[in-house]
Amino acid sequence: MKISKISKYIILFTSFLIFITLLDIITAKNIYHPLIYPYKFLSWLISTDSNSAQTPNYSPSKMTVSTKNRMVVTTQHEATKVGIQILNLGGNAIDAAVAVGYALAVTDPCCGNLGGGGFMLIRLANGKETFINFREKAPLAATPNMYLDEQGKVVTDRSRKGYLAVGVPGTVKGLDYALNQYGTLSRQQVIKPSIQLAEKGFILTEGDIRILKLNEKKFTEPNVAAIFLKDRKNSYQVGDYLIQKDLAQTLKLLSDQGSDVFYNGIIAQKIVQASQANQGILSLKDFQQYSITEQEPLRCNYRGYVVISAPPPGGGTTVCQMLNILEGYNLKKLGFQTPQSLHLMLSAMLYAYSDRNLYLGDPKFVNIPLDRLLAKDYAKQIRTKILPNKARNPEELYQPILKPEGMNTTHYSVVDKDGNAVSVTYTINSNFGAAVMAGDTGFLLNNEMDDFTSKPGEANQFSLVQGNPNLIQPQKQPLSSMSPTIVTTNGQLFLVTGTPGGSTIPTTIVQVITNLIDHQMNLEKAVNSSRIHYQGLPNAVLNEPNGLNETTIQKLLEMGYTIMPFYNWGAAESIKIDPEQKLIYGVNDRRKPAGQALD
Repeated sequence: MKISKISKYIILFTSFLIFITLLDIITAKNIYHPLIYPYKFLSWLISTDSNSAQTPNYSPSKMTVSTKNRMVVTTQHEATKVGIQILNLGGNAIDAAVAVGYALAVTDPCCGNLGGGGFMLIRLANGKETFINFREKAPLAATPNMYLDEQGKVVTDRSRKGYLAVGVPGTVKGLDYALNQYGTLSRQQVIKPSIQLAEKGFILTEGDIRILKLNEKKFTEPNVAAIFLKDRKNSYQVGDYLIQKDLAQTLKLLSDQGSDVFYNGIIAQKIVQASQANQGILSLKDFQQYSITEQEPLRCNYRGYVVISAPPPGGGTTVCQMLNILEGYNLKKLGFQTPQSLHLMLSAMLYAYSDRNLYLGDPKFVNIPLDRLLAKDYAKQIRTKILPNKARNPEELYQPILKPEGMNTTHYSVVDKDGNAVSVTYTINSNFGAAVMAGDTGFLLNNEMDDFTSKPGEANQFSLVQGNPNLIQPQKQPLSSMSPTIVTTNGQLFLVTGTPGGSTIPTTIVQVITNLIDHQMNLEKAVNSSRIHYQGLPNAVLNEPNGLNETTIQKLLEMGYTIMPFYNWGAAESIKIDPEQKLIYGVNDRRKPAGQALD
């Protein structure tokens, strides 16, 4: 009987596991959980993969900045400089945030954008708090089954690549609105630095190159390759200039004419023309009817601190649910990343994500039981269901979705000398979005339609198994994990944070908050400590390699968890205010080497 190559590999791998297990027992007298060896093997495999986005190591001095006046922290150093430049001109935090939004579209094209959407959370020095929603919307011609084949199966590429994946962008209108309502400088002043960066170019650093090289396979369209590949075919190298003449012209149009040229003028026309020529469904009416909303942010209390975050369709509900559950436990006493504290953290994640995927969507289209989900009594009920020292079967919680009926983003934080604070998370969804660019516009378009439920019970690119509330409807906004967050204490600003990272966004924010409040870490350690993520389905705990020790992993495996190494974490670009020392701390997340904190 002939043995296939795959069977040979399975036999070899199984034999290896048996050998290692016996060796452990004989030499160290340890009996480890058998799954610890596949975990070690996968960690090694990922770490040796040249294409893996490994976590870089940096000294705290390169990540942490302290000042008494103002702070800008972004995922790209040139964009951070733009924010400081605007503050030096006399602009406030909103002016700087808008300028950074345009600058990131130039310097961080994987994630910063003109062709996507997002959320802006503002806290003014006078205590006013407001939330600006400029999330993308489904086109008027969108239908619930648009990504299913004739047999009712999901065709994943349709919602992730090309023009059919594109939602109506909101970034330009959102930035313009924020500037008009809360800024002090002119549109020309805040966009000028980005025009210069696009026209004259900027020097690519190692962090910039890493992102480009990881995504080169996406640069197949001629107008995309002409920008992000040197001579349309070769990789850029550290020290090269990235020049974007077409984008500079688009930014000049926006500087001169404002958002009207994007939604009612030549830019909208170019996008619609390209969409209709490439099996897309965008129309001029989609752009003409697009509108942003300004509303009250979502709030919850955690151990006396006020957490202010993104209301639905944003991810603040999930953040607050996790914090409400965790508030019933003494995490400080249990210790940082001990097996017991991790079990409680993972349980809180599981229940919050199952509720997210079952109940949440665009509140303009679905009734969300928000009061119940955020109630302290509801969190208390959940705590009674958490099993001691045993993982819960996630399919029990996801059953309503599973029954037939049916990572990229960027974040930045700004605080000015007067105490105005802005937290912004915006996105084109995947790295480089749908990987398409309309004609000579110079900017990439989003693939945000993948954030909808293509089919209940089927996972999207972030492995989120979502339900009916998030089904596609015309002009509906897809459910989002984006959670720009501000935390206050005794009425004073304490923390400005947020992160990219798809479905890992809420769990990252919760870990930063609990690291600061429960474990009393400084900001650098709170941001850069290793992270975990668990959303139930798929049933695997994602762990930063080398983050948890072997004993802890062993205990979690014994509880019934499956542990998987994971490298693609977000970047929690954060600012902390210490009123006693009268200092502002800014930290660039070590996971985003191109980022920077500046005062």
